[in-house]
Amino acid sequence: MTANTIKFSGNLAGKLLIAMPGMGDLRFGQSVVFMCAHSEDGAMGLIINKPAQDVVLGDVLGQLDIDVSQQVRESRVYIGGPVETARGFVLHSREYQSNLQTLNVDADFGMTCTLDILEEIGKATGPAQSQLMLGYAGWGAGQLEAEIRQNGWLVCEASFELVFGTDDDTKWSKALDSIGVNPLTLSSAGGRA
Repeated sequence: MTANTIKFSGNLAGKLLIAMPGMGDLRFGQSVVFMCAHSEDGAMGLIINKPAQDVVLGDVLGQLDIDVSQQVRESRVYIGGPVETARGFVLHSREYQSNLQTLNVDADFGMTCTLDILEEIGKATGPAQSQLMLGYAGWGAGQLEAEIRQNGWLVCEASFELVFGTDDDTKWSKALDSIGVNPLTLSSAGGRA
């Protein structure tokens, strides 16, 4: 069965994908991906546990000539995925709505990629919770479903605590723990019963 013949089997928007140890793409090793959109046409998500090395919010906003308050200057910036890595995406709490455009993922989370949210975050007046990501993870029609069936990903519920309140180094193991899986029991080999 090829990726194109696997049928769409439910909407994963608002869920977390947890990379399995056998993930063939090293960019996704021990990744936790927040799913922003998912349909039979494809999927889009943001890696929430891979901080960019030596890049902080003040650096990014400074390049855009956006004023940055001291309060948020040292906030982390994340590698959201390998697609469009020069573009910023902000995953945030849903109380914030951009005057331009916000994708309301579910009742708790939104995603905005317009300049106004960066200006408000720079002033420390933006969303109550947020993460700025550079790039995103994308899948074509049927591709993500095929990867899940090939034992590439596990799926769990997203929570504010897991997304915004957990250390990046422990998000992967905490996500596994949320579905009762011990990382030490995982195998990189898949199988079918």
